[in-house]
Amino acid sequence: ASRVMVASRNYADFASEATFEIKKCDLHRLEEGPSTTAVMTREEGLHYYKTMQTIRRMELKSDQLYKQKIIRGFCHLYDGQEACCVGIEAAIKPTDHVITAYRAHGFTYARGVPVREILAELTGRKGGCVKGKGGSMHMYTKNFYGGNGIVGAQGQIFETYNMAALWKLPCIFICENNRYGMGTSVERAAASTDYYRRGDFIPGFRVDGMDILCVREAAKFAADYCRSGKGPIVMELQTYRYHGHSMSDPGISYRTREEIQEVRSKSDPITLLKDRMVNNNLASIEELKEIDVAVRKEIEEAAQFATTDPEPPLEELGNHIYFNEPPFEVRGPNQWIRYKSVS
Repeated sequence: ASRVMVASRNYADFASEATFEIKKCDLHRLEEGPSTTAVMTREEGLHYYKTMQTIRRMELKSDQLYKQKIIRGFCHLYDGQEACCVGIEAAIKPTDHVITAYRAHGFTYARGVPVREILAELTGRKGGCVKGKGGSMHMYTKNFYGGNGIVGAQGQIFETYNMAALWKLPCIFICENNRYGMGTSVERAAASTDYYRRGDFIPGFRVDGMDILCVREAAKFAADYCRSGKGPIVMELQTYRYHGHSMSDPGISYRTREEIQEVRSKSDPITLLKDRMVNNNLASIEELKEIDVAVRKEIEEAAQFATTDPEPPLEELGNHIYFNEPPFEVRGPNQWIRYKSVS
């Protein structure tokens, strides 16, 4: 019988870390900004790659489940913006608090919620991270106050800037500028698109949000700034969403397919990280392909769970509204809505 020789690279063949030049940030009311060099270890790179690839595949699966009418209601996908949440999470502590808007799936995963719980939440099942009652816009976990239907385009953000500055709160205001508010481009919506300057009296800076290392170094800088007692800071991440605003938006009535494809081909955050790792001997193409296969398997298993796990029973609907038993009775409601606390 003939023998087949299989050659494989030893992990010792790879570099343990590499240093990269990254884009300089535009600054507002700051004498110096985030570092223009970033050191990334092999382990960090593999972790970032797997996390971003998982979010990408999770969103594509969500798109598929929505089109099959298994996911219903509001659903906002995050593919294209993965470097933002993964880069920020790499720079902060698990004990730090994160609040995000309605495009929340990526941050939910980055904060530690398993894929199966996210997909089960989207399909409205008991095993979802909010027991199937929150859906796409309302996912939560420890120190993550989830998605919100409230958006920063409203005027209250300026009142918030003012109070945060007066009280010197250690708060990083992050604008994920994906170029469009629903179907309106930023140029048509804002007299000034320099959002990092819009805090006026609050310092700010603008970052390449498609480069995870730029985002990570910027978030480190912002976190150190806030922890040092200097007050709030504004961080604008220039990024891009590949899908439309929500599932009812095809995403091509106000922008061209060519525009989307150009961003994919020139600025995709996963491709950028992959090329850096391979070109700097931090990983092989074969190793990254193995991660891709493992991620796809994980997503398929999570989707299987999310489509077979039972829906919550009707009596569950009124739970988790009050932190303890409410001190009153309401006359006339359906008796299955008995507000109660469930630990």
